[in-house]
Amino acid sequence: MDKSINLVKLCVGAEKVEDLLNWQKNPRAKGPDGKPRHVTRMWPKREAEILNGGSIYWVFKGVILCRQRILRLDEVIGQDGIRRCGIVLDNEVHRTEHAMRRPFQGWRYLTHEDAPSDLTGTRAREESLPVELSAALAEIGVR
Repeated sequence: MDKSINLVKLCVGAEKVEDLLNWQKNPRAKGPDGKPRHVTRMWPKREAEILNGGSIYWVFKGVILCRQRILRLDEVIGQDGIRRCGIVLDNEVHRTEHAMRRPFQGWRYLTHEDAPSDLTGTRAREESLPVELSAALAEIGVR
């Protein structure tokens, strides 16, 4: 059986999880099937591992705050004729423990061992802390 791997991606233009949720309600953020999707230029080389239970972990201003399960990867051909990867996501967003991430471009692979745990119970339903506070807490190891 193949192993599973995750992706980690900057959530550009969003400051908190609620911003991502609001964006994904927009028809422009959805694929033809109505599922949220993120279109990226590069196709992951580790596709089989991603589709074996992987998630995308979203980074807000240097801190991972949530994840979404990856359902599939769709080919998206832009108006410019270039092939891109549509990362189709589950509607459910899982808030995670806060984890610092240095800035990067594109996406990176993230092993399950290095991924922050999901928040449970009432913590999973709490509104996000301000990103600056989340970053400070993550930096000193408070999850």
